[in-house]
Amino acid sequence: MKKKSRLKRWLIAFGVILLALILGLFVYVQFNTYYPSQQAVSKSKKAEERGDTLIFKGQPENPSMIFYQGAFVDNRSYSVWASEVAKAGYTVYLLKTPLNLAIVNPNKASSVIDREHLKSYVVGGHSLGGVMASRFAEKNKQQTALEGVFFLASYPDKKGSLKGYQGAVLSLVGTQDGVLNWSTYNRSKAYLPKQTSYQTIHGGNHAGFGSYGKQKGDNKANISNYQQQKEVATLLVQWLEDID
Repeated sequence: MKKKSRLKRWLIAFGVILLALILGLFVYVQFNTYYPSQQAVSKSKKAEERGDTLIFKGQPENPSMIFYQGAFVDNRSYSVWASEVAKAGYTVYLLKTPLNLAIVNPNKASSVIDREHLKSYVVGGHSLGGVMASRFAEKNKQQTALEGVFFLASYPDKKGSLKGYQGAVLSLVGTQDGVLNWSTYNRSKAYLPKQTSYQTIHGGNHAGFGSYGKQKGDNKANISNYQQQKEVATLLVQWLEDID
């Protein structure tokens, strides 16, 4: 009886600790999540929502764009430039992963590709999302449907090396970015193919690749968020047009 009583107490204690950890994680995520600006929320309402993915519709004959959010950034935060890319004719899928962390579900793009029966697409992401997008692309680089990979204030790691990839690659950064690890970014170029297009938004910062306000550790942008969003959309569309 004593052993059963002791086991019961241990199980109760374990349950209490586990619950505390879960609640602590929930509170941490809530306090560290970056939420969309009013403009981004307004734009997101014009998108279709299937499951947990926002879809900005373009022309079905054009390559679609699958996008992984940055760490702790609500996927609606990218709705401003996504809506502009869609207006240019390219469907954009803004993925939402558990806890707003792409690393929790790096293969999330697969469910969209299968569900939407995509025959032509590019994949990319912002910050940590770009790293996860590169890993997804590395695993699927032999698929003819994958036409390109893009990075917004991001880069591939060794697991996502695209060195031998034959498709189009875009690397886009802002000169005022205070979050991007620039030394790692420069070293990561060894994992990118020679045809990679490197583009820079002068005056842009890390948070400016979305629309969610200030980000911890970032530098102040020298251009407005609206201007950076427009430049992001313009450069993405130009890159897509070259692919198309």
